[in-house]
Amino acid sequence: MALQARYGPRRIRGPGTAVGVQPDGSEARFVPHKSPYQRLSRWMLDISGDRGVLKDIIREGAGELVSPDASVLVKYSGYLEHMDKPFDSNCFRKTPRLMKLGEDITLWGMELGILSMRRGELARFLFKPAYAYGTLGCPPLIPPNSTVLFEIELLDFLDSAESDKFCALSAEQQDRFPLQKVLKVAATEREFGNYLFRQNRFYYAKVRYKRALSLLRRRSAPPEELHLVEAAKLLVLLNLSFTYLKLEQPARALHYGEQALIIDQKNAKALFRCGQACLIMTEYQKARDFLVRAQKEQPFNHDINNELKKLASCYRDYTDKEKEMCHRMFAPYDNGSTVGENSRFFN
Repeated sequence: MALQARYGPRRIRGPGTAVGVQPDGSEARFVPHKSPYQRLSRWMLDISGDRGVLKDIIREGAGELVSPDASVLVKYSGYLEHMDKPFDSNCFRKTPRLMKLGEDITLWGMELGILSMRRGELARFLFKPAYAYGTLGCPPLIPPNSTVLFEIELLDFLDSAESDKFCALSAEQQDRFPLQKVLKVAATEREFGNYLFRQNRFYYAKVRYKRALSLLRRRSAPPEELHLVEAAKLLVLLNLSFTYLKLEQPARALHYGEQALIIDQKNAKALFRCGQACLIMTEYQKARDFLVRAQKEQPFNHDINNELKKLASCYRDYTDKEKEMCHRMFAPYDNGSTVGENSRFFN
């Protein structure tokens, strides 16, 4: 593996020694018979307690550590020693798959490594065989007793365990929890829906959004906290409206868009979604009303202005077809036709 390129240059001093730089700035002399991974491991952090999983942070993250029951969104690449190309990587995918800890990740070392990370963190790990592919390896790709290096970037994580447990409770049990708990669970459900939406899994995104909306609608709140519930509902309703457009169900999209407008009658996004839905249903006047109102709130919004142009084009095509149909219905008869022959079409 091209460790010199990946982990910084080293200077050769004399025929039998190599010199590198340790984290404190001092020189570190390497014994020639040590392998690249053995040399690298000298200044890595032991996170397993037995030096089976070693960590080196490339870029610090922020926020809380990953929780044990979380679903994580990571980019990773795995390398064998002395190899330049990864034997496994998901960095070439447009959108990485959400993976649940304890279920979707097969390497114990990777799971331990991810549990030590924060959002946005980029780190490299060394996994000894016991934490990777074992004594047998994974022929023909992974030789027996292989230590492997993984570079992992934690893009995001969502803790669904708390949400799943809460949603399994009865309505009476849920009402015993404070409002902030309900808002947190609803936000988690909406975030899951957002992830599924980005994956184009619109049906499953809809299920998550509806779950969040059900929690918020069922929960009563004192007047001073009602605005928190309404704000959370507005976000979910807007997402549902957009999701139903993707599912090609414009009537449902219009329904949820209008529900959002009950909360905020000047919400440009809700007006825009309603306009889109009406345009799909060829309800051109209603579409125009919604889109003009949206444009009034956001005059320079390109999406709104483009949708108005699309509406004008569709309405023009519609009127042209209407005119052509009327012309055909009421045009003078051809010379070769008779009243009796043509009247059959109107019986």
